[in-house]
Amino acid sequence: MSFTGFDKSFFNFFRELAKNNDRAWFEANKARYKEVVVGPCIGFIEAIGPRLKKISPNFVADPRPTGGSMFRIYRDTRFSKEKTPYKTHAGLNFRHAAGKDAHAPGFYLHLDPGEVFFGGGVWMPDSPTLGKIRDAIVAKAPAWKKARTAPSVVDTFGDLGAGDPLIRAPKGYPADHPMIDDLRKKSYFLITTATVSQAGDPKFVDQVAGAYADAKPVIRFLTEAVGAEF
Repeated sequence: MSFTGFDKSFFNFFRELAKNNDRAWFEANKARYKEVVVGPCIGFIEAIGPRLKKISPNFVADPRPTGGSMFRIYRDTRFSKEKTPYKTHAGLNFRHAAGKDAHAPGFYLHLDPGEVFFGGGVWMPDSPTLGKIRDAIVAKAPAWKKARTAPSVVDTFGDLGAGDPLIRAPKGYPADHPMIDDLRKKSYFLITTATVSQAGDPKFVDQVAGAYADAKPVIRFLTEAVGAEF
């Protein structure tokens, strides 16, 4: 399946879903969902697969519509006050082959009528994974600084997203460490944005793949920090 862009019908589906977020509407439009949302996502996944392999052979682009690189549209409402059943955006995740959950290093693409962004790293990892990354930053501070200030990283992404950092130094790390701002982070993720118009272009896959390649110094460091092969 070739990738021809995420066109107006793709984003219009989510605009309408946001106004009609219930099972009856979704079931009535399920065939349309598969055509205008799942189809382009699968095409993108198949197109970016070879490009990912040029960055690293260990990141997976899995085109299966269920259990692959495309996130499910169904929301997990068990612990949420918000009970609408469907996500109003599409998400694609290209995870490390050794990763069994979202805490493993990976690349991500978010497609929403009001927001398109993509990047890579580790988002809100569990405590053991976060500890490994922080320990690697302390043990290899010059290598970490070189990775996060690499020209390709800075030019494409700016700085690492701050997210919601700890107010104080994490337990076991000195408050005066030269990398304390990075040690206080709860996530290590690079993000850049695009427009809906850019996402509609068949060349959007090249734009995203280029950004993923630009993130390589940071992704390599994080992957090796958690004990995986880059």
